[in-house]
Amino acid sequence: MNRFFPLPSLGRVRPEPVLLLLTAFALAAGGVARLGGEQGLADLLWALGTVVAIVPAVGWVLSALHRGHAGVDLIAVLALGGTLAVREYLAGALIALMLATGRTLETAARRRAARDLRALSEHAPAAARRRTADGVCEIPVGEVVPGDLLVVGPGEVVPVDGRLEGTVAELDESVLTGESLHVRRTAGEDVRSGAANAGSAFELRATANARDSTYAGIVRLARDAGAERAPVVRLADRYAAWFLPLTLVVAGLAWLLSGSAVRAVAVLVVATPCPLLLAAPVAVVSGISRASRRGVVVRDGGALENLGRARTLLLDKTGTLTGGRPRVLDVVAAPGGRPAEVLRLAASVDQYSPHVLAGTIVGAARERGLVLSVPTGVSEEPGRGATGVADGRAVSVGRPDVPDLPGWARTVENRVLLDGAAVAWLAVDGRMEGAVVLGDPLRRDAPRTLRRLREAGIERLTMLTGDRPEPAREVGTVLGLDDVRAGLDPVGKAAAVRAERERAVTVMVGDGVNDAPALAAADVGVAMGARGSTASSQAADVVLTADRLDRLADAVLIAVRARRIAVQSALGGMLLSLAAMAAAASGLLPPAPGALLQEAIDVAVILNALRALRVPPAARPVLSAGAEALVHRFAAEHDDLQSVLAAVRAAADALADGPGPRALAAVEEAYRLLSERLLPHEHAEEHRLYPAIAPSLGGPEATATMSRAHTEIDHLTQRVAAHLRLAHTEGGLSEGQLDDLRACLYGLHGVLRLHFAQEESYFSLAE
Repeated sequence: MNRFFPLPSLGRVRPEPVLLLLTAFALAAGGVARLGGEQGLADLLWALGTVVAIVPAVGWVLSALHRGHAGVDLIAVLALGGTLAVREYLAGALIALMLATGRTLETAARRRAARDLRALSEHAPAAARRRTADGVCEIPVGEVVPGDLLVVGPGEVVPVDGRLEGTVAELDESVLTGESLHVRRTAGEDVRSGAANAGSAFELRATANARDSTYAGIVRLARDAGAERAPVVRLADRYAAWFLPLTLVVAGLAWLLSGSAVRAVAVLVVATPCPLLLAAPVAVVSGISRASRRGVVVRDGGALENLGRARTLLLDKTGTLTGGRPRVLDVVAAPGGRPAEVLRLAASVDQYSPHVLAGTIVGAARERGLVLSVPTGVSEEPGRGATGVADGRAVSVGRPDVPDLPGWARTVENRVLLDGAAVAWLAVDGRMEGAVVLGDPLRRDAPRTLRRLREAGIERLTMLTGDRPEPAREVGTVLGLDDVRAGLDPVGKAAAVRAERERAVTVMVGDGVNDAPALAAADVGVAMGARGSTASSQAADVVLTADRLDRLADAVLIAVRARRIAVQSALGGMLLSLAAMAAAASGLLPPAPGALLQEAIDVAVILNALRALRVPPAARPVLSAGAEALVHRFAAEHDDLQSVLAAVRAAADALADGPGPRALAAVEEAYRLLSERLLPHEHAEEHRLYPAIAPSLGGPEATATMSRAHTEIDHLTQRVAAHLRLAHTEGGLSEGQLDDLRACLYGLHGVLRLHFAQEESYFSLAE
C-alpha cells in the first residue's frame, strides 16, 4: 500500500480526461521549453504527447476493423504518424490535444444525453411493502405476486402494476408520460408501476409481478437503447465512405505534385474528421435523450435516424387511432321510453356481468349520475348476455331473444352496421325496450397528431386494420388518410408494410399482438406501450410509454430535428475541412496552424450538435393553468351531454309515426334537456372557455367558427320552442309542422355532433 497518498480507484478513472490531461501537459510544457530556448526538449515533449495519443487511436482503428469497416479514425492515426515522420512535432501535439478534446467532449455529451435513460433504471424501486394478516413487511420487489396487497407511502414509487384499493391516490406519472401535472386515481382504477405517490399513503392490489409490469418493460427498453447505441454512427459512416478515400487521394496528390511530404501531412491534419467522429453521434444520442423526456423510448440511434427520414406512416386502427376501449355512443329507447331509464336498467343487471361491454355500460350510467338498482337472480349465458330481476321486472341485456325486431330496432341495427359499432339490447318482461350502442371512438388527439405528422414531412398516411371496410373507410375519411386497407390479418399487415417499404422509409404504429409481425417488418416499428401487448413492444424500435398518440408526432419531430442537426454538423464540418485541405495541399496552410484551425472546427460542430438536447418550440399551444382547468371541465360535460343528443335524435325519430301525443312528449323532453342542460353549457363555453383559450390559439378569430356554431344551435333550439308554443296553442302537433320540426331536430343533432367533434381538438390541448 502507498503510505503517502491513496491511489484512486482504477475502475472510476475515465481514460478520456486522462488523455486530455497528458496531451495538454505535453503541449504546454513543450511551449514553455520553446520559449526558454530549449528547442530539443520542446520537440521531445511534443513528440511524447503525439505518441500518447497515437496509441489509443490505433486501438480505435483496430476496433473498427474488427467490426468490419476501416472508419474515419484511420485519418487521425495517419496524421499523427505523419507529423512524427516529417518531424512536425508541434502539429502532432496539437492534433493529439484535438483528438483528446474531441473524445472528452463526446464522453461528456453522451453522459448528458443519456442521463434521462439512466434515471429510468435508478427510479425503479428495489423493495415493496406488503400487507398481510400479521401487518406490513418490506420484501424485495421481485417477490411480489399478483393478488398481493401493497402499501405505497408518500413519495414512494409504485413497485408493480396494480388496482387501487379503497381510496383516492394522487400520482406523479411524469416518468411514464412526460407530463408534470399530477393525476388523481380513484378506487378500482389501474395504477402503473413507475408512478410516484404525490399524496398520502394508499393500498394497491398487485395485478402483475415486477418483471411483467409497465415500468420494468420501460427499463428494459432503456437498457437496450444503451446497449445498442453503436448504430448511431451509421450516419457518419456513410459520409466517411467517400471522405476517407478523398482525403488520402488529396494528400497523395499534394505529395506527388509538390514533392513535399509536409504538405501531405498538412492535408491529413486538417482532414482529421472529428465532425464525423463526434458530431453526428452526439446529435442523434441527444435526440434519444430528448425523446425519453417526452415519454418515448427509442431503442437505438439507427431507429431515430430512420424515424427522422420516414415518408410513409402506417397505423393500426383499434388502440392506435382509437382509444382501444369501448364507450357508450348512444342510448335508444323504444317509442314511449326514456334513454336514461334504458341505460339505468341495463347497467343494473350488468353490474354482476364479467363481460367487457358490461363494465362500459355500468361506468357510463354512473358517470351520468344514474342510481342503479340491486338486481337478483342474475345469470350469464355466453354469447347471449345477462338476465336478472331489477325493480321487480325481468330484465335481459345482450342479444335480442325475439324472432322479428320492431321498426325502431331495425333502424338501430342499420346504424350499428354502418358505424361498425356494437349494440346491447334491453328487454323488460320479454318486450324490447331499448338499445345501448357502443363503439371505440377516435382519440381526441388523432386529427391534430396527423396534421403535425404531415408538417414533419410524412407524405403518406395509411391505416391497416382487421376491421370491416365500411367503418374503416369512415375513419379514413374523417382523418383524411391517403389509403385504408381493411380486413387484414397479421400476415396481410406485414405484407402491406413490406410493399410500402419498397417505395419509401416506412413507420408502422400498432399496439396489439397481431401488430407484432408488421412492426418487425417496418423500417421503424412504433408500439403504443402504455396498454399495448408485450409482443408489440418487443418487436418495436420505438415505444410510446404514455397512452397518447400525440407522443408519436413529438417523436417524429424530435427525430427530424436531431437528424437535421447531425447532417448539418457533419456536412458543415467536412466542408470546412475540405476548404482547409485545399489550402494545405497548395502549401498555404502548414501542419501546426492547420491543427489549430481544425480544433476550432471540431468545437464548433460539436456545440452545434448539442442543440439537439434543447427543447424545440412548442408543437402545440400552451394553455394557462386556468384555461387548462376549464378545458377539463367542459370536456367532462361533453360526456354528460351525450344523453341530450340521444334525446334530440329520439324526438326526431318519434315524428316519423305522426303528430300524436307520444311525438309531442318526445319533443318536449328534448327541448327541456336542451334548455336546461345544453344551452347553459354552450353559453358558458362562449363566455368563459373561448376567451380563455383564444390567446394561446392566436386570437379570437381562431374560435370564430365555433362561435358561429353556437349561434346556429341557439337558432334551431328557438325554432323548436316556437313549434312547441304553436302545438300547445293548437292542442297538439299538426301535420303541417312535422316536416320543418323533423328537419330542425335532425339538423340540430347533426350540428351538435359536428360541433362536439370539432371541440375535441381544443380538449386535446389539455391532455
